[in-house]
Amino acid sequence: MTSVLQILLMILDIAKWIVLAHIIMSWLINFQVLNLRQPIVAQIWLGLNRLLEPVYSRVRSVLPNTPGLDLAPLIVLLLIYGLRIVVYNNMYSFS
Repeated sequence: MTSVLQILLMILDIAKWIVLAHIIMSWLINFQVLNLRQPIVAQIWLGLNRLLEPVYSRVRSVLPNTPGLDLAPLIVLLLIYGLRIVVYNNMYSFS
């Protein structure tokens, strides 16, 4: 059972890095450091959006409407950290 929980922790870590990469890339695109006309940047951006938009849309449906401020990535990141804490704290009770 410990192996399953360690795999779950690894998946949560990967999800955390994907969300962080999406956040940083959105900042770089908005500040015009990265250009979406570059094919590799556009492919990475579209891939991240396709991966994260279903998660963000569910979170956005629960959050109040805040024009100009998207809190969905922050909430998703907090949920990932919360799940990681819960799994880590309960890992040794399943041994």
